[in-house]
Amino acid sequence: MAGALEGIRVLDLSRVLAGPFSSMILGDLGADVIKVEGPRSKDDTRFWGPPFKGNESAFYFCTNRNKRGITVDLKTIEGQNIIKKLIAESDVVIQNFKTGTLEKFGLSYEEMKSINPGIILASVTGFGATGPYKEFPGYDYIIQAMSGLMSITGDKQVGPTKVGVAITDVITSLYTTIGVLAALNERNESGEGQHIDIALLDSAVSSLINIASNYLTSGMVPGLLGNQHPNVVPYQTFACKDREMVIAVGNDRQFKKFTEVIGRPELADDELYKNNPSRLQNKDKLILIISEELKKKTSSEWQPLLQNAGIPNGPINDMKSVFEDPQVNAREMIVEMEHPTAEKIKIVGSPLKLSKTPVEIKRHPPLFGEHTNEVLEELGYTIEDIENLRNSDVI
Repeated sequence: MAGALEGIRVLDLSRVLAGPFSSMILGDLGADVIKVEGPRSKDDTRFWGPPFKGNESAFYFCTNRNKRGITVDLKTIEGQNIIKKLIAESDVVIQNFKTGTLEKFGLSYEEMKSINPGIILASVTGFGATGPYKEFPGYDYIIQAMSGLMSITGDKQVGPTKVGVAITDVITSLYTTIGVLAALNERNESGEGQHIDIALLDSAVSSLINIASNYLTSGMVPGLLGNQHPNVVPYQTFACKDREMVIAVGNDRQFKKFTEVIGRPELADDELYKNNPSRLQNKDKLILIISEELKKKTSSEWQPLLQNAGIPNGPINDMKSVFEDPQVNAREMIVEMEHPTAEKIKIVGSPLKLSKTPVEIKRHPPLFGEHTNEVLEELGYTIEDIENLRNSDVI
């Protein structure tokens, strides 16, 4: 079955996470994605382990399925010519070199547009193409700090902490994908491509959503929020008899039901707690009361009681629990596939469930340069041409 982006070719000049994750999503949707690495400069994530399987890192597996892999030295004229031929036959280019690097290779957006007026270039950088920080390298951890995300993540005991995954890279990947899809749609009308300038810092700041809005409205600088919600109470982690769980009471109706479940229905009629603004004002005292009640039962005892009352709740799962969860498995969020050197590998499935054009995971994360000959032959290079390029270290 053809994917939603069947017939779209993506030239992936990016590496590590923010760019490759976006191009992988496009590949999952049916695009032909060609991943380019230097013949002597592999994607860094190939070395980021352990764990490794078949000499390939688990990190590399997570962002590179549904792609064909080639090697090209962009610093050589011959390599730049290969890339230009690919640009002529591509719809989208994704790159995350430092600002100005593509221009040094003679591959600016203007040059790309002269080769293919319909080309869409998505440039992913730490700080964007404009502003005083445009030349600075950007890494997820640094961006988590600079964006304000770490100033609200953590508690007074441990201090500021980062999110456990490279979340600003992930958010940036999603924005990049959205931008590419929007540009492809606009091109259907105009016939012309455009340049998409995506910055990790911009993306991270946008992810602050209500926290940013609260500050911009009130001028009040929030501190570390820990596991509590800044606007809603009770909405946080609670310790039960055995372990912690999350309970999220989103409105006054739910709060009334919640007080009945924990055996304290009088709290819903108390002027201190009867509505969310009052609960927020008196949250310290309320949380102490709730905490004492929740310690009387295990999380597995509380869960069905809360669920039946319509109170959102959930255990804090570790990775083992996540991938044993029947809901995760029912949603096909674990995919097992064949790999040429690692036999079988397990990867995370796609959250995109399209009824007419479902996602298909057809290609394993490519071996280093696995499809170089195949792609160059499609561009018209002969076997002799390819061997000459290889002997000259262009590929």
